[in-house]
Amino acid sequence: MYDEDDLSLLDPEAELESPLDSIEPLTEESEAQLPDPDEMLALLDSPVPQQRMLAARAFSDIEDARATSPLIRLLTDTCPLVRVSAAYGIGRNPSSEAVEPLIHQLNRDWNGYVRKGVVWALGNCRDRRSLAPLANALKTDISAVRLWAASALAQMANIGYDAVVGAMPSLVAALVQDPVGAVRSNCAWSIGQLCRELPSNVVYATAIDALIQTFAEDTDLGVREDAKAAILGVGDTRGLEIIETLEQEGWF
Repeated sequence: MYDEDDLSLLDPEAELESPLDSIEPLTEESEAQLPDPDEMLALLDSPVPQQRMLAARAFSDIEDARATSPLIRLLTDTCPLVRVSAAYGIGRNPSSEAVEPLIHQLNRDWNGYVRKGVVWALGNCRDRRSLAPLANALKTDISAVRLWAASALAQMANIGYDAVVGAMPSLVAALVQDPVGAVRSNCAWSIGQLCRELPSNVVYATAIDALIQTFAEDTDLGVREDAKAAILGVGDTRGLEIIETLEQEGWF
């Protein structure tokens, strides 16, 4: 279990934000203004930490497979700002070869900001090996990391049935038990995404039951609305009927 204080370098109001919230979406105009990939690749090996950080951060916007190996090396850089920038760069340039180094860093890095970026990158790698460490992060890490672990687990939908089934228990448990509303909301969203990939079986039914329970009982209105949105997105008949009944009875 990590100490919540290890995110002390983060802005308390921003610690739950997405790793890329501050990065502008790519447009034709912005693409023309991107740094030169060759220059940034060279700077990844700079002896100056600030230059390594800026170069790694550039690959949050630039997609270039050549950056993957040097970015993996920077995951163990002595400077946490370089490490988190490298994680974001890998998230933009995901690769199967990055999965094990990301998992290793998630398990050892003391900095919550870095782990937050690592779970985002692990999700983007869309690899079955990410399931266990992401599930563990959702269960044991600090709130900012749990938030993005919950979202990252939705990527199991792109891997296969077994991965979807494997992700559900930790998401359902966090949906019901996590003390942070934003984490529960992300769990509701991810469960909704994964349910779309499931047949009508016991795993599916358990997930829908958890969403219904959250809609009916959660103390946070935002979480209830997110649970409702997840049920609506799945289109589950039983869930829709219960929502309609509760709303007609003025449950809230």
